[in-house]
Amino acid sequence: MSRLIAFAAIQGGYKVVSQAEGALNKALATYDADTKVGFPNTGYFLPVIYSLFGIKVETLEDLQEPLDIARGLLPPHIKNKNWLPFLGPLLDAGMAGIISYEIIEALRYLNDPDFYLHAEDPDIENGKLWTGAADDTIFRKRGVEFVDGTAPGFAAIVGSAPDAETAKMIIEDYQQRGLYMFLAANHNGTSVIEQLIEAKVQIGWSTRIACFGPDISSAVFALGFANRVAMAFGGVQPGDYRKILMYNKERVFAFVNALGDVGTEWGVAAAGAVNWGFPTIADTDITQILPTGICTYEHVVAPVAHEDMCAKSVEVRGLKTLVSDVEIPCSFGPAYEGERVRGADLYAQCGGGKTQCTELVKMADIGAIEDGKVILEGPDIDGIKEGETFPLGIFVQIAGREFQEDFEPIIERQIHHLTNYIQGVMHIGQRDISWIRISKAAIEKGFTLKDIGVVLHAKFHQDFGKILDKVQITLYTKKAAVDKMTKTARDNYATRDSRVDNMTDSDVETYYSCTLCQSFAPSHVCTVSPERTGLCGAYNWMDCKAAFEISPTGPNQPIEKGECLDEKLGQWKGVNEFVNKASRGAIEKYNLYSMVIDPMTTCGCCACIAAMLPGCNGVMTVGR
Repeated sequence: MSRLIAFAAIQGGYKVVSQAEGALNKALATYDADTKVGFPNTGYFLPVIYSLFGIKVETLEDLQEPLDIARGLLPPHIKNKNWLPFLGPLLDAGMAGIISYEIIEALRYLNDPDFYLHAEDPDIENGKLWTGAADDTIFRKRGVEFVDGTAPGFAAIVGSAPDAETAKMIIEDYQQRGLYMFLAANHNGTSVIEQLIEAKVQIGWSTRIACFGPDISSAVFALGFANRVAMAFGGVQPGDYRKILMYNKERVFAFVNALGDVGTEWGVAAAGAVNWGFPTIADTDITQILPTGICTYEHVVAPVAHEDMCAKSVEVRGLKTLVSDVEIPCSFGPAYEGERVRGADLYAQCGGGKTQCTELVKMADIGAIEDGKVILEGPDIDGIKEGETFPLGIFVQIAGREFQEDFEPIIERQIHHLTNYIQGVMHIGQRDISWIRISKAAIEKGFTLKDIGVVLHAKFHQDFGKILDKVQITLYTKKAAVDKMTKTARDNYATRDSRVDNMTDSDVETYYSCTLCQSFAPSHVCTVSPERTGLCGAYNWMDCKAAFEISPTGPNQPIEKGECLDEKLGQWKGVNEFVNKASRGAIEKYNLYSMVIDPMTTCGCCACIAAMLPGCNGVMTVGR
């Protein structure tokens, strides 16, 4: 390993630890020792310190113990000759720097509570660009995506690109691969965040671009987020230093992009990230660390051209990403799902109470439709003036030897998020209450309404190829045709709903499980019956039945009711056996029909919470 890079990291470690010590001493001279410190709205205290050492930092004086640990980790300065490898001292110095950076950021929250905006997205109009550490609400919403595969990993990007267009190119490369981008620090007086604003790129957690802070110390928020994933979803206990770091190396596919000159403070941050197995890929000519060891492959790779930054980073981290091959003029991917098309950016819209927008998926005879055919009946978007509204009907016909009518609503629900995957297009709602907003930027890139059909055809084949053979899409933009389609659609919705509405729990011998939320709540198991949807309300019994047929190994498994143990409370032997196994022994039994006696399990996905009020012999329901 290079003596030069180890020297820089160790120097950086000493510098940052001294900064933290100075900041803590100043705070102790200003505030009482029992003054509360921490990151807002989190139960993970200071997450790096808590996860690695089990130390619950709650007051100012609690910071002394982790700071002493950081000081103790600092290795001797490198002198003229050193016959030992440099990797160990580099890792220790890096960890000392990371601990110190978290202390520095905790003190920033104490000294300047309004420095960071406590929100998911920045407030650009008021100049509040930095959102700081993700609170537990954001973490619960976003963290699970790193476990279920929705987000393959994250890029921690520090510094700035040479110009706004280069920054935009790098970010869009990552967005198309579905990664999150955690942005921190600045270079030459600007940051990637400011460059993205200049390039008119939407930023914030909703577009997978987290705006942590303007200084390199805020990069610690990325490592804190990763460690919370290990604790919350990996079941790793706080204080289990080794397991926390191994979980991140093996399960959280992250890396650092250093855009700009790597000095001692950036160097110690990069060295710290190596402890997590997160390599650094830089655009400047710094010394490389190519042998494998702590990281899966190389530790530091440089210099890398900006146009190759994304591909090289993914390669070095050993990350497998899927770039959706959808032939439309706009970028496409899950990173755009949270994008908003606001008034100033709007070109045209349909639905949302202004016009009718309806979606319907129907099974068709295999010889009656043509795979990949997209029909547009009525004017396309180029025939609609800026600011106008228009009606839209999206009619999808699907044929396949394995396809059934029961699968129609499952496929129909996918229209929402797949349309949202198109950059510059926003979709809200479903069925006959949809709302689609199309941005000026999408139109400038050449977007047409037919592109919605192209997306649906490609993604339905990609995601549901086992059950369908042909997909044909018809788009209606004339009011009479949309109204006619809407009437047909509503008849179909009513027929579907009646399948469950007319069923009772006693009509079937098989219920279905739903364990989608076990990444949040490992012991939570929903039992879905004809009279009881899943806790979240998103799946009914028919949906679970269809989902099981589509994915036999998925989260919706059949439960044979078996012997009825209590008809009044709703308890069955087969349900108890399944729940006991699926909760790994945490839950032995529960009742479907009781709020008081062994009620069903819950997690954080419920929309409301109901509670008994014995004083008035009533029930209180409140929003979560």
